[in-house]
Amino acid sequence: MKKRVISMLLAAVMTASLVGGTMMTAAAEEAAEGKQLSVQVGPDPETIDPALNSAVDGGNMILHAFECLLTIDQDGQIAPGQAEEWSVSDDGLTWTFKLREGLKWSDGSDLTANDFVYSWKRVCDPNVAAPYAETVLGMVEGFDEAIEGNLDALAVTAVDDQTLEVKLSAPCPFFESLAAFATLSPVQQATVEANGDAWAIDASTYVSNGPFMVTEWVPGSYIIMSKNPNYWNADAIKLGSIKWNLIEDSNASYNAYQSGEVLMIKDVPTEEIPSLEGNEEFHVEPIIGTYYISYNTQVEPLDNPLVRKALNLAIDREYVANTLMQGTYSPATNFIGPGWVDTDGSSFEENANGGEPYMSATADIEGALAALEEAGYPNGEGLPVLHYSTNDSGYHKAVAEYLQQAWKEIGVTLEVDIVEWSSFTPMRRSGDFEIARNGWVGDYADPSNMLDLLYSTNGNNDGKFNSADYDAAMDKSRSTTDAAERSAALHEAEDILMEESACCPLAYYNDFWLQSSKIEGSWHSAYGYWHFMYADIAE
Repeated sequence: MKKRVISMLLAAVMTASLVGGTMMTAAAEEAAEGKQLSVQVGPDPETIDPALNSAVDGGNMILHAFECLLTIDQDGQIAPGQAEEWSVSDDGLTWTFKLREGLKWSDGSDLTANDFVYSWKRVCDPNVAAPYAETVLGMVEGFDEAIEGNLDALAVTAVDDQTLEVKLSAPCPFFESLAAFATLSPVQQATVEANGDAWAIDASTYVSNGPFMVTEWVPGSYIIMSKNPNYWNADAIKLGSIKWNLIEDSNASYNAYQSGEVLMIKDVPTEEIPSLEGNEEFHVEPIIGTYYISYNTQVEPLDNPLVRKALNLAIDREYVANTLMQGTYSPATNFIGPGWVDTDGSSFEENANGGEPYMSATADIEGALAALEEAGYPNGEGLPVLHYSTNDSGYHKAVAEYLQQAWKEIGVTLEVDIVEWSSFTPMRRSGDFEIARNGWVGDYADPSNMLDLLYSTNGNNDGKFNSADYDAAMDKSRSTTDAAERSAALHEAEDILMEESACCPLAYYNDFWLQSSKIEGSWHSAYGYWHFMYADIAE
């Protein structure tokens, strides 16, 4: 519901943004006179409010406009951000972050530890409804009271202007990664309170603290971020500005790249992929995440795990990944795929299910029919027509059409509903669907980041899966201080979700994109983000 409000606000301020969305200080105007990098990473973001965003396209933009206490460097390691030093107590319960001296907001005002206190408490505010609240702050002392509205209960304290102290209810071995997570970026209290949700949809009110600042926003067309002269490391920023071209159609993106209008595009037309093999500007890299299907587990007949199991078994994932997706993705036989790290540093995927995949990569029609019969629907008889919702970009429509054919083999009739991107994710999050295209790219390598999606109260639990056993396993993974016990609890959680067919893994993600060799000093992370903050454009 919160995201729908944002979408309506975006429409309401579109005219205002077109007229008054460019408000640049003299310093920003001077910075913007440098080179401009023009890229495409997606259409209009649903939101670029750090507390509310849960999409990769919005995350890419937030990454350049904001900076957390910590960051993740080119090698995937935790590095200083707004905090230059940090420490944790021997019992793992108290984290202390020392901020850099002289930090500023993009408007030139001082940024202090109190700004982080406000921002982290805002993430817990039930009126904000941040989808990541439990994921990023659930381990902080007082979270349960804060999420109910008592924000002061959250144990996040400004000891002084440069010192932030955080007390946890239980040790969290990956808390450094959370301190680098965009949801926990600082936002300026005065601006947010003066403008409400609208603060994050207009250049004139989008105050940030990162290497770039929004200086122009034309909804449906582009967002320009200019170098932030008040960023602590501004001298290292070579670009004058980044132009984010808000193009949804992949063919339009490709044409813009071919013409030189943009130097990088994320959305490459799938039909062009065969012709791009061997092209040095075409990149394919693995990222940690899974393309999957969400079932609304609260509606009939999808509330029956046997029906969900039948649908899962009827899919040929080899065909989906290697034919439909032209080998750009890999078949998903587990929910947690390659790249996720177990508590001992080994591969979580390889340790799962006794080292065996949960599902076959090829279809098991016999098993699917047996599950349907056990559910009371022999050969699909008695099942209503099911509906699959997806947006129309990339492989999504082709996957939907394949599912129609695959499920028809077991007597299931599927209708496909194509939904505009601007409406798709709010619809899915509200639960207004039966079956929907979904996917998750990791924010950090701990498998809890993805397993939390199926926790009953998680804001990203689109299918409303509710299992006391699953929640108990995840709760244990959070409370134990023993690495082996934590690993066992996380694996138990995946065992449960796969046994219950809580969702339907289809393919493990790769990112594929076109990028001009003129771009220097950028990098792409295993979390699906492009880092252009220290990039340059060759002459």
